[in-house]
Amino acid sequence: MTRKSRPIDIFLQPGEYFVGNADYRIRTLLGSCVSITLWHPKLKIGAMSHFLLASRPLHARQDGSLDGRYADEVMSLMLTELNTQKVNPAECEGKIFGGGNMFPSQKHKKPNIGELNGESARRLLRSHRIALISESLFGIGHRQIYFDVSNGDVWELQTSPVSHAASPG
Repeated sequence: MTRKSRPIDIFLQPGEYFVGNADYRIRTLLGSCVSITLWHPKLKIGAMSHFLLASRPLHARQDGSLDGRYADEVMSLMLTELNTQKVNPAECEGKIFGGGNMFPSQKHKKPNIGELNGESARRLLRSHRIALISESLFGIGHRQIYFDVSNGDVWELQTSPVSHAASPG
């Protein structure tokens, strides 16, 4: 299946995910957050997440509903939706992006949130037997991510934070 016209552009906010066919291009902006992309090469169906944390704190679990802000829960949401479209996750290609350090001049505990998010994404792909085709994790700054579901390509633009030092007056 190839796209006949311009792609339908979907922008993911933090905590969102999207599953669609070759008609879509999905994009987002990441700092310490992480995106997992899943793509089925034969069916040309893909999914992309934008999660904020590796898992929900135990004290925050209330009604049992899944929340896209957390890696383990958004993976379940994406896999459920892919399953409704007859996509076997083990036949998908996985890619992960993000986990950047947005404030490199500040002292952080190790591992930081971005590192925890990236490691969580790796574990989730392994646990679902999804091949990790590529990753771009950690480093300094934010990333713009573009996922073309028609061909599985993911483009990334990484930008370092700008220091706003006081100018001499």
